[in-house]
Amino acid sequence: MFAEITNDIQVSVISEFHTIEKVTSLDQYIFHYHIQIENQGNFTVQLLSRKWIIIDAHGTQRIVEGMGVVGEQPILEPGDSHRYSSSCLLPSPFGKMSGSYTFERRIDGEQFNVRIPEFRLEVPYLLS
Repeated sequence: MFAEITNDIQVSVISEFHTIEKVTSLDQYIFHYHIQIENQGNFTVQLLSRKWIIIDAHGTQRIVEGMGVVGEQPILEPGDSHRYSSSCLLPSPFGKMSGSYTFERRIDGEQFNVRIPEFRLEVPYLLS
């Protein structure tokens, strides 16, 4: 598990290899990742958007940005947490992801960024 705390928000990530999928003539590796976001601060916050930086084994970088996470913009009271799972397709058996979330403090509308810790995407049987 990978975890990091920024501005009283803890983000924890677990990733796992799922399968290889044939897409046209290329093999695409499917990785799942599971995220837990915990509000360890004293203010209610709302997750507004995300930015992912995805790098494959060839060094190719892709940036993915969007509103919320899996169609939601969760509101977290102090002590609350939100969990979700998603997937990433890679053209290689190894890679990594990192990024950030933009949150808004509900009491005053102040926006701030929270780091998503870098985590590896690996096909386990290719590691040995």
